[in-house]
Amino acid sequence: MLRFIGRRLIFLLFLLFGVALFVFILSHLVPSDPVAANLSQSAMNNPEIVAAFKEKWGLDKSLFSQFILYFQHLLTGDLGTSIRTGRPVMEDLMQFFPATLELSIVAMVIALVLGILFGVISAIFRNKPVDHIIRTLSISGVSVPSFWFALIMLNIFSSVIGITPGPGRIDARSTTPEGGTGLLLLDSLLNGDFQLLGDVAMHLILPATVLGFFTMGLIARQTRSNLLEVMSMDYIRTARSKGLKESGIIVGHAISNSLIPVITVAGIGFCNLLGGMVLVENIFAWPGIGQYAYLSAVSLDFPAICGVSLLIAFIYVVINLLIDILYGIIDPRVRYR
Repeated sequence: MLRFIGRRLIFLLFLLFGVALFVFILSHLVPSDPVAANLSQSAMNNPEIVAAFKEKWGLDKSLFSQFILYFQHLLTGDLGTSIRTGRPVMEDLMQFFPATLELSIVAMVIALVLGILFGVISAIFRNKPVDHIIRTLSISGVSVPSFWFALIMLNIFSSVIGITPGPGRIDARSTTPEGGTGLLLLDSLLNGDFQLLGDVAMHLILPATVLGFFTMGLIARQTRSNLLEVMSMDYIRTARSKGLKESGIIVGHAISNSLIPVITVAGIGFCNLLGGMVLVENIFAWPGIGQYAYLSAVSLDFPAICGVSLLIAFIYVVINLLIDILYGIIDPRVRYR
């Protein structure tokens, strides 16, 4: 396993280099001018200001020279300075990532609980009305665009019914604890601030449900398919022939074995939640990586765009590595080579 992990970590370094190169070139091929995107019209009419801006951000150099300079800083852990915020990209990522991580964790919990529950119920009551309802719900979760679902849910539950707060991470009158982890649910618990805890939880419900709906559909379909396959295996028939109750067979033998492939779906779903919530975060005004990536793309903030891309690539590789390791722990038949 150690050799396997070592090879994957070496692969991670090459992958991050490839991502950095690809995103750097792709972002510079966009037919737009970062100078015009960040300077006012009056400043654009002043050649000295334009020249100073290009010199400050290295835009007066060739594309090759810019990448060499960027890669040299990257080797030291320096992701550069954001053109839009004027702060180091690493500091920006550390500020915005906890909000995305917290939202992703809550959405993943919702997706796992509902997805596995619906998948098991659907398999047990195969081809019955409840199965058809759950399968329709699962297909809807996979098919419905998340941004459209977010707008509908926000309009219904926040504007029409009024049982959930509007966009944002907390109420404007609430104050966040200084320092801490950046995960407001955890920080409010540690500080014993239950008023803030309730406020954060209410703001989390709607965006987490919207984001978890898609992954829930995938998990439910995968769980149903795997459970039906396991229920047709010989050892399940043997258990039935020994007179074991159907509920005991499902809970004690079938579910545990059918959930192993679900780990992969859940891991990929969690990666998608961390890196693919740009539109949903903007709709809910959630101050996370998605919103930061959107604003960086609009202003052609090359260092920030590259920084976000490297972070997402790193997350994908690390989570997939953890999934592979978890497979070996859960299923002893898995061997690492």
